[in-house]
Amino acid sequence: GRKGSYNIPSGVTKIGSSAFSCCFALTSVTIPDSVESIGSNAFGYCSALTNVTIGRGVSSIDWWAFTHCTALTSINVDSGNGYYASVNGVLFNKAVTELVRFPAGRKGNYKIPNSVISISDNAFSWCDLTSVTIPNSVTSISDGAFWGCQALTSVTIPDSVTSIGKKA
Repeated sequence: GRKGSYNIPSGVTKIGSSAFSCCFALTSVTIPDSVESIGSNAFGYCSALTNVTIGRGVSSIDWWAFTHCTALTSINVDSGNGYYASVNGVLFNKAVTELVRFPAGRKGNYKIPNSVISISDNAFSWCDLTSVTIPNSVTSISDGAFWGCQALTSVTIPDSVTSIGKKA
């Protein structure tokens, strides 16, 4: 029943599986530097969640952590985080070579940065995009990468891609 924004208290080190799952009125979350891991489905089905701010300490984010967050438009990571980065609200590994999670609530077109080599499991799942352009730097698209993207009408896959996972 939590409504609006929520700042997770400093000192919390783990957000467990399904911790905030189905908090339908939660609109934004700030995760402090003390948090080290975000579990499976931690924020799953938070249909009003529009933005998440991730602190410096997070070193592990389960690929289902933000599943079905259909209003999510921005995932921001503290620049001091040693494991993750965000570019224009999109979640990447620190080196920006792996696209970890695209906010499902964004609409329109998206061009993946040229530094990206791989697209993670379920990276775009349940997104509202209509087209995605994948650069020549990408060599792998993981399982479920575009799972449930019903509005997606165009994906440009370059010859550089040598593996495409199940249900991609």
